[in-house]
Amino acid sequence: MRNAGAGTRAGNRKPPEDVVAVAVPAVVMLVIGLWGLDRGGIWRDEGVTFQVARRSIPQIWRLLHGVDAVHGLYYLVMHAVLAVHSGEVVLRLPSVCAAAATAGLVGALGVRLAGARVGLWAGLLYAVTPLVGHYAQEGRSYALVAAGVAAATLLLVRALDGRSWWPYALALATTCLLHELAVLVLGAHAVTLAWTRAPKRAWWGWARATGAVGLVLLPLVMVSRAQSGQVEWLPVPGWGSAERLVRGFAAGPTGVVFWVCLMLVVLGLRVRQVAAVALPLAVVPPALLMTVSQVRPMYDDRYVLYALAGVPLLAAAGADRVVSADAGRPALHRRLLYTRAAGALAIALAFLHALPAHRQDRAPAHRPDDLAAVSALAARQLRPGDPVVYLPAIGRRSALAYPKGFRRAWDIALGEPGPPSGTLYGREVGAGELRRRLARVHRLWVVTEPYALRTPWYPGDPTERAKLDAVEEQFVPAGAQRTRYAPGGVGLRLYVRRPDAFGPTVGPGAAVGLGPTATGGPTGESGTAVDPPLTPTSPPASPRPAPR
Repeated sequence: MRNAGAGTRAGNRKPPEDVVAVAVPAVVMLVIGLWGLDRGGIWRDEGVTFQVARRSIPQIWRLLHGVDAVHGLYYLVMHAVLAVHSGEVVLRLPSVCAAAATAGLVGALGVRLAGARVGLWAGLLYAVTPLVGHYAQEGRSYALVAAGVAAATLLLVRALDGRSWWPYALALATTCLLHELAVLVLGAHAVTLAWTRAPKRAWWGWARATGAVGLVLLPLVMVSRAQSGQVEWLPVPGWGSAERLVRGFAAGPTGVVFWVCLMLVVLGLRVRQVAAVALPLAVVPPALLMTVSQVRPMYDDRYVLYALAGVPLLAAAGADRVVSADAGRPALHRRLLYTRAAGALAIALAFLHALPAHRQDRAPAHRPDDLAAVSALAARQLRPGDPVVYLPAIGRRSALAYPKGFRRAWDIALGEPGPPSGTLYGREVGAGELRRRLARVHRLWVVTEPYALRTPWYPGDPTERAKLDAVEEQFVPAGAQRTRYAPGGVGLRLYVRRPDAFGPTVGPGAAVGLGPTATGGPTGESGTAVDPPLTPTSPPASPRPAPR
């Protein structure tokens, strides 16, 4: 499938324009990814990466048997990364580097399929797409998966030109271990083989590679099926999901940039070599996942981020077709020498058009929550030995990611921390033990998710029910206190025992010292003085639970 005009020169040396078409998009993506990388806080999904990757390898291995096996390889990679330095920027650097590599790989695909000009434009279009920038700055696996799929697709094209199929199998197997839904790209690659009328020899090579990938992936699929409850919250995707994905895949999701991109993609469909690879890549994985999700919902945009690479390839091929239409006319021939630079300038203008979206994406408030803000709020309010209850237990994620704000508090419901228990957020004591502990305290700080106290939420777990019942029946908000809200609607409020509630009569503040401190010893009386209430803000709508 090599483009006739994209051959190499003497020996195996690549023409300078081919190198530029790969290197420039990678550098541009790297710069965009590093811009504003330190947002001053991580959100819930990044918090999971942060706290799991810092565990020991045996602890990670134990966790994967019970939860989140789909991200197992990624956690092991991040364990090595965070061993060098544990920080927010380092947490996101692998995603930035992966996005830069993907931009270069998209450029390389364009070079191989249609020449250096298409490669340069495709790589740059990928780099300036806001959705790419979003996941380039997340400490999760999706940018790495996109890089792996782009590499596997390039290796597929090379294999169709007579190269070995085993590099393709290795790249795809590694990518699927980073996230098993990357396996959907096999459907796209099968369409590519059929579209190009690949010979039987190629089909046989691809089938062997696919079989090897399946064997490698089978243990992960078996384990992760038992953990499918993690995505039960996902809704059935509809036309709104499809429209959002189409707009997200464009270099500009709205306005003239979106419509120009759409027009160029349609024109690019007429460039057969590019369309045979790029169209299945862009369409087949999302279509397959949306179709399956009509029966068993498991669709989220991030799970098919890797399919985005097909869109800039089609748009670049369409743009090349436009500027090449009159290439034979003498009056335009000389002008075409500058088309690469002109195309790059047009892409720069598209980036400026989407600049507000890029800037907004770098604000902590643009994520569903900000764990650093929750911890900072707790640090201003909590006093040594204060009992804290998390409603529900997943609210403990802020204390795990940023323990400084909670280090003086007593996690009254915690029985066993996460790392030794093989869980994300630790094991809580039973309902009976929790009631006994709560009966001894007069003051109680409650960290709540937005839905916990403001909706008819009633959990199935006995300990969660005991926490909820105790807060609603035995405690009342402290008189001068108001709920403090952190970004994402996470609330922190002080409660005091009802005078007529079940339990011993305890003087104000006298029971606060019953809980252990961070060092495990008893604490003295902390008193009942309360800081002046902050000006409350209305919490945003309940954020959706974090997908896998």
